Amino acid sequence: MTPYSNLAYAQPAAPTRTPRAAEYEVIARITQRLSAASARRKENFPAFIEALSDNEQLWSTLAADVAEEGNGLPQALRARLFYLYQFTAEHSRKIRADSANPEVLVEINTAVLRGLRGEGAAG
Repeated sequence: MTPYSNLAYAQPAAPTRTPRAAEYEVIARITQRLSAASARRKENFPAFIEALSDNEQLWSTLAADVAEEGNGLPQALRARLFYLYQFTAEHSRKIRADSANPEVLVEINTAVLRGLRGEGAAG
């Protein structure tokens, strides 16, 4: 057996992910961080602001993606996602001014995660 023959039978370092699975993972990670940082925001406000900023960057990236002409999502879904970006940006400003609850952003992200899992909208 050559030293390279083991490589042929080795498990891949990382399983191949679909773009949807990768999106899910990123959104889930940011949502978890935002939720945890929100719960500890009085003890560690800088971590909370960092998590809030990461969530805003996520939504900015999603908005840019759905605004692209070649985006394959249905137009109505693209419009809803863009609206959520706008809401998230405005709500984040209110959170920074201490006039809004960050849990709404966690709920929005969680609803998007359910959609990515194929669970659809509740209600």
